Amino acid sequence: MKPEAGARTRQRLQLGLLLLPLLTAACSDKPLAGWSGYAEGDYVYIAAALSGRLESLSVQEGQSVAKNAPLFALDADAERAASDEAQARLTSARAQAANLDKGRRSDEIAVTQAQLTQAQAAAAFAKSELARQQQLLAQGFVSQSRIEDATTAVKQAQARVAELDAALNVAKLPGRVDERTATQASAKAANEVLRQSQWREAQKQQRAPLDALVSDVFFRAGEFVPAGQAVLSLLPPGSIKARFFVPEAELPKVKPGQAVLLSCDGCGAPVAAHVTRVATQVEFTPPVIYSNAQRAKLVYLVEARPDAAASGLHPGQPLDVRLAPAGIKP
Repeated sequence: MKPEAGARTRQRLQLGLLLLPLLTAACSDKPLAGWSGYAEGDYVYIAAALSGRLESLSVQEGQSVAKNAPLFALDADAERAASDEAQARLTSARAQAANLDKGRRSDEIAVTQAQLTQAQAAAAFAKSELARQQQLLAQGFVSQSRIEDATTAVKQAQARVAELDAALNVAKLPGRVDERTATQASAKAANEVLRQSQWREAQKQQRAPLDALVSDVFFRAGEFVPAGQAVLSLLPPGSIKARFFVPEAELPKVKPGQAVLLSCDGCGAPVAAHVTRVATQVEFTPPVIYSNAQRAKLVYLVEARPDAAASGLHPGQPLDVRLAPAGIKP
């Protein structure tokens, strides 16, 4: 072979080697980015604001419950007694307020009215007696002192009539404004105490806030439950989400609203989801991720929620996450 021919052959070979990667890349589809993650549930933890012994548990793990279905009840004897006491105090305060808003009873007014009638009759008799004594004085049969005694009797009878007339008017009047204001305030305060007692009693019985699946039960009947301690947890429909970790270099590919596909062993077709959260702080890949190649990398936590409520995913389930093709939108 001539030297020129050998040189041309070597040039063709070198050019082919340079073009081979480009041709290979052009003929193959670049795989979409993929990451490892797991499914997690947004649980609703049901607790009572007050402590007490767990008296009854109406549900069990794995049971589906409807909204407002009874879940559990704590002993509420003390709260019921407090509510009864508050109710009695409210009844008493309202009765006192109502009593001051009106006058005396009709029978009491009738007694005063009768006494006034009697006094008026006595006053009329005293006047007639004074007139008779004045006639006798003019005829010279009685002394001036009898006239003075009769005049005094008339004044006393008239004073008695005025007294009973005023008493009758007072009996028809309601209580003084200050007294009525005080009793009305007492009734309002008693009503607020009753509301507090009823609220405390209601807190001892909890119902489902929404349709859900009972995930875990943490206490059994007869056990003491501290205030604010969850007795059970609920998993509402559509509360499953995917958590996965994206390396720093690939973070620009993932944005809120980005469509992704979730895959798992035995799940069948990939589950369509969309990114709902991208963490703002970097972290090391947690050991829950099963890929040893990713554990030492700095990554960002990303959360995605399935587009369909019934996704078939279960909390704790390992997932493979990849970007959805361009044609798929969340």
